[in-house]
Amino acid sequence: MLQYDKKTWKLGQLKFIIPSLLGIFLFLTPLNVEGQTSLPVAVLAKWLLSLLNGFTPTLIYIVIMLSVVLTFFCSFIQHPKTSYFRQLFKVNWIWFLIRFVGAVFATIVYFEMKVPFVDTENTGQLIYTGLLPTLIAVFFFAGLFLPFLMDYGLLEFLGPMFSKVMRPLFTLPGRSAVDNLASFIGDGTVGVMITSKQYEGNFFTRREATVIATSFSVVSITFAIVVCEQVGLMNHFFYFYGTVIVSCLIAAMIMPRIWPLSKIPDHYADGTTEVKDESIPDHHNVITYGFENATKTAIKAPGFKTFWYQGFKTVGDMWFAVLPVVMCIGTAATLIAEYTPFFQWIGMPFVPLLELLQIPDAVAASQTILIGFADMFLPSILITDSEYELTRFVIGALSISQLIYLSEVGGVILGSKIPVSLPKLFVIFLMRTIICLPIIVLMGHLLFSM
Repeated sequence: MLQYDKKTWKLGQLKFIIPSLLGIFLFLTPLNVEGQTSLPVAVLAKWLLSLLNGFTPTLIYIVIMLSVVLTFFCSFIQHPKTSYFRQLFKVNWIWFLIRFVGAVFATIVYFEMKVPFVDTENTGQLIYTGLLPTLIAVFFFAGLFLPFLMDYGLLEFLGPMFSKVMRPLFTLPGRSAVDNLASFIGDGTVGVMITSKQYEGNFFTRREATVIATSFSVVSITFAIVVCEQVGLMNHFFYFYGTVIVSCLIAAMIMPRIWPLSKIPDHYADGTTEVKDESIPDHHNVITYGFENATKTAIKAPGFKTFWYQGFKTVGDMWFAVLPVVMCIGTAATLIAEYTPFFQWIGMPFVPLLELLQIPDAVAASQTILIGFADMFLPSILITDSEYELTRFVIGALSISQLIYLSEVGGVILGSKIPVSLPKLFVIFLMRTIICLPIIVLMGHLLFSM
């Protein structure tokens, strides 16, 4: 406080408190809307979609095509002079190819070309009309309002409080609690984008950002309700969702301590390796120290004009970088799942394990276990016809706890600034499956043996 006069300090306190409360309300406050649990940012996204009405598919197509054209121009013809365009559109040929294929898939679906396999309700249409409208709306408000959570001191305020919990349990800094809470209460994609921005700002190391994105980006409680309804177990919903939370928390404690996450370099985006000090000075407690740090951050935080400027830049970053990637990888994954026996083949080794765990319909269940890497909703669709509640319970809860699926969270991770490859994502997905499966089976046996 010594370097600030009293008036500046008081204004800094207000600048911390008001935007942070707005951020907590928008991203972390559950609302009951028409009988469903949601978040204000998700409600705003639905309102935007209803406002856009039939223009949404056209807007998505414009964004994807602009992304591909600008990527080609900036990567291979004229290197951009501004750092924003250089960071967003100057990529290597592999990432250009991914964005280009995403544009091809989008063109096929948008113009209803009836190309076999691609333009069907379980492949290209599932991604283009089912997922991308939600992403474009959520990303718009998340991009605009994320600074309320990130730039005005809330993370600095909570960091000292949660460091004593997050470090020993999850090997993460205390400030990551906000990302994790936003993911658990709200939506995994929002959590990924918060984490990506924190990684770019050198607040998380590469390992920390990857751990957060692959361990806490759980689907919203609303989507968990949809899965629970699909498998016919809404009468057990709270036990079902509690099982998901327990298995995810246990996996989040184990995964950072084993390969591959444990071997990811602990360095920041700028190349530095010195881990930030989270110790509390002797003359402070966690509350006073957090409040002092938050106030200092708020004093230096963006003003009104810069806030909106940075917000719209973030929206552009999310739209142009992520949407083509999700369209490409999500569609490709659903094509493999829908038209090849690949996921059935790789699920066969799980048959003996499921039989050992006394899961009925072990063969049918095994075919759904790894197909969730393509799309989280596919396992619950495929297991719906099973007559055994225990089997439906296990597969439904596991599909959520596996967390990484390419049609949404996985695609968003790959499209973000967090440096993690597709093969490594699959390995992490597989490891989560092996850890979560016995926990969920145990919880299922406890429920259905009562």
